[in-house]
Amino acid sequence: MIDADTSMIEKYKAALKAEDIVSDEEYESRLDICKGCDKLNEGTCMACGCYVELRATAKVSRCPKKLW
Repeated sequence: MIDADTSMIEKYKAALKAEDIVSDEEYESRLDICKGCDKLNEGTCMACGCYVELRATAKVSRCPKKLW
């Protein structure tokens, strides 16, 4: 994982319905893309201000740079 509070991520996932969460494979793929992005700064996307580990979890979320 990138560097966010794991319990916060788990609480966020628990608040979402199962059908609203991406698969583990999709989640890891999204994070891999974020890890290679020049806008990532210690787990925060500097393009939009989100915590990428949270944003990558939800199916409705999109990368602000349209990378995923």
